[in-house]
Amino acid sequence: MPGSVKLRSIKKLGRENNGYDLSDEETNGSYLSMTSPKQDTKSSGKDDVAAIRVGFFQLFRFASCREVLKMSLGGVCAVLHGSAQPLMLLVFGMLTDTFIDYDIELTELSDPRKECVNNTIQWRQNYTSPDAHNHTDHFNQTVVNFLNQSSWAELNQSTGGRSCGLLDIEYEMTNFAYYYVAIGTAVFLLGYLQISLWVSSAARQIQIIRKMYFSKVMRMEIGWFDCNSVGELNTRMSDDINKINDAIADQVSIFIQRFTTFVCGFLMGFVKGWKLTLVIIAASPLIGVGAALMALFVAKLTGQELQAYAKAGAVADEVLSSIRTVAAFGGEKKEVERYDRNLLSAQRWGIRKGLIMGFFTGYMWFIIFLCYALAFWYGSSLVVDSGEYTPGTLLQVFFGVLIAALNLGQASPCLEAFASGRGAATIIFETIDREPEIDCFSEAGYKLDKVKGDIEFHNVTFHYPSRPEVKILDQLSVVVKSGETTAFVGPSGAGKSTAVQLIQRFYDPKEGMVTLDGHDIRGLHIQWLRSLIGIVEQEPVLFATTIAENIRYGRPGVSMDDIVMAAKEANAYNFIQDLPQKFDTMVGEGGGQMSGGQKQRIAIARALVRNPRILLLDMATSALDNESEAVVQEALDKVRMGRTTISIAHRLSTIKNADVIVGFEHGRAVERGKHNELLERKGVYFTLVTLQSQGDKALNQKARQMADSEAARQEEKKSLSRAGSYRTSFRASIRQRSRSQLSSLVPEASMPIAAELGPRAYSVSQGDMKMSAVVEEEEEEEHVEPAPVARILKYNAPEWPYMVVGTIGAAINGGVNPVYSLLFSQILATFSVLDPVAQKKEINGICMFFVVVGVVSFFTQMLQGYAFSKSGELLTSRLRRLGFQAMLGQEVGWFDDHRNSPGALTTRLATDASQVQGATGSQIGMIVNSMTNIGVAVIISFYFSWKLSLVIMCFLPFLALSGGFQARMLTGFAKQDKQAMETAGRISGEALNNIRTIAGLGKERSFVQMYEAQLESPYQAALKKARVYGACYGFAQCVVFMANSASYRFGGYLVRQEGLHFSLVFRVISAIVTSGTALGRASSYTPDYAKAKISAARFFQLLDRVPTISVYSQGGDKWDNFKGDLEFIDCNFTYPTRPDIQVLNGLSVSVRPGQTLAFVGSSGCGKSTSVQLLERFYDPDHGKVIIDGHDSTHVNVQFLRSKIGIVSQEPILFDCSIGENIKYGDNLREVGMNDVISAAKKAQLHDFVMSLPEKYDTNVGSQGSQLSRGQKQRIAIARAIIRDPKILLLDEATSALDTESEKTVQDALDKAREGRTCIVIAHRLSTIQNSDIIAVMSRGFLMEQGSHDHLMSLKGAYYKLVTTGAPIS
Repeated sequence: MPGSVKLRSIKKLGRENNGYDLSDEETNGSYLSMTSPKQDTKSSGKDDVAAIRVGFFQLFRFASCREVLKMSLGGVCAVLHGSAQPLMLLVFGMLTDTFIDYDIELTELSDPRKECVNNTIQWRQNYTSPDAHNHTDHFNQTVVNFLNQSSWAELNQSTGGRSCGLLDIEYEMTNFAYYYVAIGTAVFLLGYLQISLWVSSAARQIQIIRKMYFSKVMRMEIGWFDCNSVGELNTRMSDDINKINDAIADQVSIFIQRFTTFVCGFLMGFVKGWKLTLVIIAASPLIGVGAALMALFVAKLTGQELQAYAKAGAVADEVLSSIRTVAAFGGEKKEVERYDRNLLSAQRWGIRKGLIMGFFTGYMWFIIFLCYALAFWYGSSLVVDSGEYTPGTLLQVFFGVLIAALNLGQASPCLEAFASGRGAATIIFETIDREPEIDCFSEAGYKLDKVKGDIEFHNVTFHYPSRPEVKILDQLSVVVKSGETTAFVGPSGAGKSTAVQLIQRFYDPKEGMVTLDGHDIRGLHIQWLRSLIGIVEQEPVLFATTIAENIRYGRPGVSMDDIVMAAKEANAYNFIQDLPQKFDTMVGEGGGQMSGGQKQRIAIARALVRNPRILLLDMATSALDNESEAVVQEALDKVRMGRTTISIAHRLSTIKNADVIVGFEHGRAVERGKHNELLERKGVYFTLVTLQSQGDKALNQKARQMADSEAARQEEKKSLSRAGSYRTSFRASIRQRSRSQLSSLVPEASMPIAAELGPRAYSVSQGDMKMSAVVEEEEEEEHVEPAPVARILKYNAPEWPYMVVGTIGAAINGGVNPVYSLLFSQILATFSVLDPVAQKKEINGICMFFVVVGVVSFFTQMLQGYAFSKSGELLTSRLRRLGFQAMLGQEVGWFDDHRNSPGALTTRLATDASQVQGATGSQIGMIVNSMTNIGVAVIISFYFSWKLSLVIMCFLPFLALSGGFQARMLTGFAKQDKQAMETAGRISGEALNNIRTIAGLGKERSFVQMYEAQLESPYQAALKKARVYGACYGFAQCVVFMANSASYRFGGYLVRQEGLHFSLVFRVISAIVTSGTALGRASSYTPDYAKAKISAARFFQLLDRVPTISVYSQGGDKWDNFKGDLEFIDCNFTYPTRPDIQVLNGLSVSVRPGQTLAFVGSSGCGKSTSVQLLERFYDPDHGKVIIDGHDSTHVNVQFLRSKIGIVSQEPILFDCSIGENIKYGDNLREVGMNDVISAAKKAQLHDFVMSLPEKYDTNVGSQGSQLSRGQKQRIAIARAIIRDPKILLLDEATSALDTESEKTVQDALDKAREGRTCIVIAHRLSTIQNSDIIAVMSRGFLMEQGSHDHLMSLKGAYYKLVTTGAPIS
């Protein structure tokens, strides 16, 4: 196979390696992109919004003249480079003709009756054959002997007077070798220039885009940030800009180059021989149709497969989301079977897809071989019969068209890069072009000479841009006098914080205006206005630098003395001096190293160093414990003197001594006055105050003391465990809301309640917030050793017959390429056969053989496709089932880890399992295919000429290396790029997360400068990359030309010196080159293969994990007469995901069989936890749970759970019929319909079900959404009753119901309780009064227990709860 195709081979090394097997490649490409749903969804999402609104050339709008020059130079180089391949074909055609002429001359002269006279071939005169008798097969010798002179002359005429002796084959080959070397050198230089020029100019443009984008984002008004999530902006800064980079860098030059090759190839075809070109083109639609149909079918089948899998995925998701219910009712095995049933259809579609792909791949190969046959047959008739073409022309035309088609195919991936670049640029450029409504960099507006500090709101109406339907301020009018402290109070959402943000001009009011000393603040210079204001927020944001630097952020160029001064005023000086590095102590990301009180005081110092005229305190002390609060409060009282101060607070202590108190409600100021005046008015303020003092009384003293000591401890822990960077301004504001709601309900009882809520509420939010920050880190941390292939194959063992058959198919397919090189060289050989009849016969034979090869490859491709997809799909569904089973077997605590959230687990089932196919299934086919290809090729070439083979083999390592090197270089660069961008990313991340604080401090510019400084090193790295990448690319492209020059030159030598037939030179060269291509293809599968091994390893990690509480194990105690005698002995417990929060703190309580125990207490006191210990979702860290005298940790899990029925507050139903949901209660036996009905009757449910049209077959909807709460609750009760449990757990079973349903459900529960041990958790006292034992819990231990009457007589906590009638929460 000729040079051209070789070229192809390397071109793609390291990319989508594909010699000339276009079809194969295309299919692979499209197939891969389809299976990954991720890409699909992303692109489709963009399409809905007319995704691409940026033209391709607009991508270059930031290019300076220098860049434009570089790109046009690079473009010219690419065009020249693109024409190199067709140029090489010209040389190749001449070379072929030379070889054939030489061979004909040899054949002629090998006839003893001809001789070379005066450089022409002539018959010998009077030639007598010494062995005429044996040589009858030459022309009839005897005739020759009697020819006379005249006829001799005629005979000479018939040899056509062929020249001879002029052709020095070695000299000619040397010349051709020089041509090749020249083209190769030019290609190296052009390739280097084209890539490095484009990549370096792109790097510059990208740097500019990054700068423009970031500085524009920092200029945006705050309202814009409300509508754009910070995470999204960060991704845009990294991923989207990288996409633009891909669209304007090397891809453009490669596209230009390939397109040029396409044009030149066709031109060459038409110029050199338009007839043959047209014939070849005529057949191409068949290939196109095949490819299109294949893409269509694959897309359709992939869709079907994904849809079928989505069903199974939905099952998995439903089960994993309600894992506690599944565990409680022992439904694991049932669920695994249900999941498995749904996998079958997905598997069927997958196998069909494999078959279809095999069919079309086979079809394409078949057509391609038919094309070869047709082209050579028709072409050779043009050469032999009409003599229109020389054999060289035939090759030039044939390969010209082939190369053109291939390059067109390879140019298309570039178009994809352009499209995604334009899509990414759309949003980025629109942001860059957007003019901010409130521009913090603008120099417009005037500055007042003297500021008094009177602030007034005139009929201000306002809603947030992100929630335009909610009116936050409604005709608000308030006056704040200078030098006074004004307190804003009111329920959450009344608009207090919003008013403060309007003063800072984070937003502009929709109607009305805010004035400072009578001037509308919209007319003032914005940075100057903000410099007058010091703000201290509820959750102060510190930056990841030193304390001194953080305070210095308050005002640029402030001296150290001022910093110390401010620190003293803020009561921060002493604690700073106690730190080892004093003012140079790093505060950590988001101030994570400091406690709440310390951060708050640093923030106050930062506000004071500005020497503000106006001080805004937004709940400045609400997040603190009593001690820190006192200190901070004192600091605030010091600094308020002589400044206009606005204070928002919920704690009375902080408000009482304000000069004016303004009460807010529904976005209006409804009252204003001093503390005592407002109390008399009995309005908003009065309600807040009375609520607070009641809350105080209700809390019992003991809990309070504990809470205080606990809270102090908590504060320490909290400051340590605080996860950095989770405080996005947005979330902080949401949290302010929730916090202010809590405190407005129970203010001033501050501590104990806040301690109840504080840590618990905190830990939750911390968990959520941490997630975003930590997920990325953990992905890095979780390093998995790739799994051994042997183990993956072991899971695939049952499919061995398929794999054997597939392997045989693949091996035959691999042999096809080298066979092609045999046939190709054979055709060349026929052109030097002199006898026309024999020639014609040989040509027809070879063309027939092409057809046969095509047919064979059609069937083997189908075989390979089907067999491997079958084995691969069976493996995938087997792994999915095993993985799902392993997941359900883990203890419940494992699911608390956010890495194992239902979403993450279902994704893992979907993607990891299918990626494992990359190490088995079709991958094995590809590898076998490549291996046989290489094997056969090497055998062929060494058989025909070992010397030439060795020479060419020398070049193979370079071919392989250049590809590998290119890939390695690029991944290496990607890593460097990532690191270089990371520091910049950190700065942008910190800036965007804390945008409010930065805006308040007017620090946008300094962040933009910091960011821009960080962009220099990635830019330098990119320039270096451009040069190296260019050199690699040039080298990869030119190796082929060098290899050709050497091998043809040496081939010429062998033909001359050793009489090697010239067709063998072509045979050996093309055989080895195709094997090189195959090598390249094999190497392109390694990434998939590596991915597969890692996915498999993650899977095996899951399969090998031994759960601490094993559901599937048969071990553990079981006994017959289960009574239900329970005892908790000194249980201590913390949740594994929140080890710093003690949930149970030495709980001891016992229940005799048949008794009812009720737990009461505020939320977070450990009531539900104790129930979970009983179910053995968790085991206590310390202490024991005793059941009928057996330690719970030694009891068989399934046995224990089968004796317990549970009804929880929000019962979880599965998406199936009512009857099936009830049957779920007992998964150990087949439940009959009669049992279902009797259970339903006991649960007061039967009548309601009979009234439904489909009765017990009514579907409840996902999560039971078709039913009311009371109905769901009763189904849950029936489900608990049907298993006839000895222990019944009712976790707030009626709290979510309205009175009517509650009564029905309560009756049902009272019935169900008869003769069973029962544990009730409830908030409504009415549901508890008649329990045998009532246990009052607080903070994880028992405060008092006894019957209702006994506890009432104690006059303790329970008595207070009952008499105040407060809900116990």
